[in-house]
Amino acid sequence: MSTAAVSASRKDAKKPKRRSDAAAGWGFLSPWIIGFLLFSGFPILFSFYLSLTKWNLLGKPQFVGLQNYVDLMSGDSELGKTLLVTFVFTIINVGVSILFSLILAMLLNSKVRFKGLFQFFYYVPTIMPSVVMAGCMTLMFNPQLGIVNYVLKLIGVTNPPNWTGSNSLVWVVVAYASVFTFATGQQMLVFSAALKDVPTELYEAASLDGANGWQKFCHVTIPGIAPMMLFNVVSCTVNSFNGAFTLLYPLTGGGPGDATKVLGLLIYDKAFKSFNMGQASALAVVLFIIVAIIGALQFKLMDRK
Repeated sequence: MSTAAVSASRKDAKKPKRRSDAAAGWGFLSPWIIGFLLFSGFPILFSFYLSLTKWNLLGKPQFVGLQNYVDLMSGDSELGKTLLVTFVFTIINVGVSILFSLILAMLLNSKVRFKGLFQFFYYVPTIMPSVVMAGCMTLMFNPQLGIVNYVLKLIGVTNPPNWTGSNSLVWVVVAYASVFTFATGQQMLVFSAALKDVPTELYEAASLDGANGWQKFCHVTIPGIAPMMLFNVVSCTVNSFNGAFTLLYPLTGGGPGDATKVLGLLIYDKAFKSFNMGQASALAVVLFIIVAIIGALQFKLMDRK
């Protein structure tokens, strides 16, 4: 038998194996694909459809075209103010989460005893449901019964503030609650791994050049973890847009007034208080577009890096 014939027979023998491997791969992926199509893909497409209709959850949706989007862009719409509040919340949530996760990661990378125990306690708030955490924060900042105002009275503050009743002070509560969200614990682990990859030789060289701790942080640490910091910032931004409802609804309910009424809360009000599923779906599409743009920028920046 010639060499060409032997080679051809070997290729023919490999084809069934490749097909079997491909079938096994698709088999392992199929639960995720089916779950995505049923619980994410179909709801997204159905939401796009509902955004072009008028529906109050009773009867059949009536097709109205782009009228819901026209109403959202009108001067009487709440969209503009709600988007501003959403961006303010996102900036606060991302800033606080990034700052504290980086500080915690640096503490975990220092030479201290019981490092694993500290890491466990730092990560515990991540696995706590947002509703439970928000409930704890509500009790802590309660103007009559909260421990925060109790401590303020002990140190001489005769008239402690109503934290969640002030348009400005409520953001202090939101910022404090952002420390204990899911994002902070996840980002701490990412930063901790990134800090371990920064070469120690760079710190030694900086010490020989007379650099102090702050200069090492700015010129060695930050450039060394820049890719992971970019990833954390963008992923936290996306999570802030998508997860604002789970934090703010039990914590402030969008109040006082509409001071903390983000896009997720407006979607909830339109859908389940006004029963205007068309406008609620249009708002969901707007949120989807914003998150998609941020995700596209993430991939572009990561590729460029």
